[in-house]
Amino acid sequence: MAILISPASIALNRFGLGARPDDVPPADPKRWLLRQFDRYEPRPAAFSALPDAATLATDYFADLAQVAQARKAAKAADADPKKDMATQDARKDANARIRDAYRTAADARMASALASDTPFVERLVHFWANHFAISADKPQVTAFAGAFEADAIRPHVLGRFEDMLIAVERHPAMLLYLDQARSVGPDSRVALRVAQTRPDKRPGLNENLAREIMELHTLGVRTGYAQADVTEFARALTGWSLAGAGGTGGGVNDPDPGGFLFRPNIHEPGTRTILGNAYADEGEGQARAVLHDLATSAATARHIATKLARHFVADDPPPALVERMTAAFRRSDGDLPNVYRVLIEAPEAWAAGATKFKSPWDWTISSLRGLGRRDIGQMDVASIQNQLGQPVWRPGSPAGYDDISASWASPDALMRRVELAQRLAAQAGERLDARALAPRLMPAALSTATAAAIAQADSGATALALLLVSPEFQRR
Repeated sequence: MAILISPASIALNRFGLGARPDDVPPADPKRWLLRQFDRYEPRPAAFSALPDAATLATDYFADLAQVAQARKAAKAADADPKKDMATQDARKDANARIRDAYRTAADARMASALASDTPFVERLVHFWANHFAISADKPQVTAFAGAFEADAIRPHVLGRFEDMLIAVERHPAMLLYLDQARSVGPDSRVALRVAQTRPDKRPGLNENLAREIMELHTLGVRTGYAQADVTEFARALTGWSLAGAGGTGGGVNDPDPGGFLFRPNIHEPGTRTILGNAYADEGEGQARAVLHDLATSAATARHIATKLARHFVADDPPPALVERMTAAFRRSDGDLPNVYRVLIEAPEAWAAGATKFKSPWDWTISSLRGLGRRDIGQMDVASIQNQLGQPVWRPGSPAGYDDISASWASPDALMRRVELAQRLAAQAGERLDARALAPRLMPAALSTATAAAIAQADSGATALALLLVSPEFQRR
């Protein structure tokens, strides 16, 4: 059965993050969305309180050094480092600091979403963070996940796609996640030197970053590039690293720990040919020239337009809308607000049927906002999202989380939402009347059946829980 929703409800819920009890439904929904561009804060209070990437990197590399020192001492004493208490304690301390940094950042992300008065742009931040997905499942990445969103995504969400792309690929979280810091040109100075002294330990090329940039971040799958293009791009990217990483070609005494650093001694020399274009060896500039062409290609424009239309309109995005958004991307050289404006003006985006099923992250935010929460209090955001099946910054794959209803609507997933809805409703107590709240959260979108179920509930808390798991509330 189709769920019909009003333009005001679409603006608040499909484009935004969910209405609050005291929100006034926008009289002009499109204007309400566009005005958020001027009021967006790239670094809101919750994120401003987080340590920056340099601080995180300094602590992270210092912890690695302590673990290495303990292992060395254990070996010197003929002890097994795996059983040595000093080594185990150093590793436990390091892991605890990494977990704390991750959980604090996850809390800040939710706090920002609850406090935001620019929920459309905040949703865009979440969209782009998932498009350029990292996964905190990888220990080296865990501590940097929050800084990645703060540094590489938030400042560029209303800018040019190319600028965001470069910021993302240079960030320590991405460089560590896709093993770029370990990629060494086979004919680089370091590789040739190692080949002379330790031929069995000669470092090699890593294609992870090159492949994911082409397949996921820019062109998309099956868009005409070949394995040879990926390999050539990986050669162009050699030398892209981060300061303080140590290992081949680097060291802990680098300036600006955690910052981007080009290491010419591991860069593969020579001209690279990618997708039929030749790129002269200009050091770091070689890969940047490739990124420019990828960022401005027709395939990238279509890939981005398709994903935006899928997120905001339908699992199967309307082809005509994708074409118009693709044209806006190309016409503006990837200026993202131009693309967003086409989306906002599109009749397809305002279709009355609620076709998009909320992900666990979306549903949690909209539930808390709907209950009037503007801060997280004592909530453990990371644990809650783990329980709901969408851990924060942990999709487990560079492809990010799925953006289609089928991925989130299983019976088990819905039961988890019911359980959390009951807890949240119990915490809200009797201060909110679900009968009065429902039409405020979903203006002109509440079905007769849901209204009746809420009205007949045996308690205020039960009525609130029914509202939060109603078909209308779970879709946008």
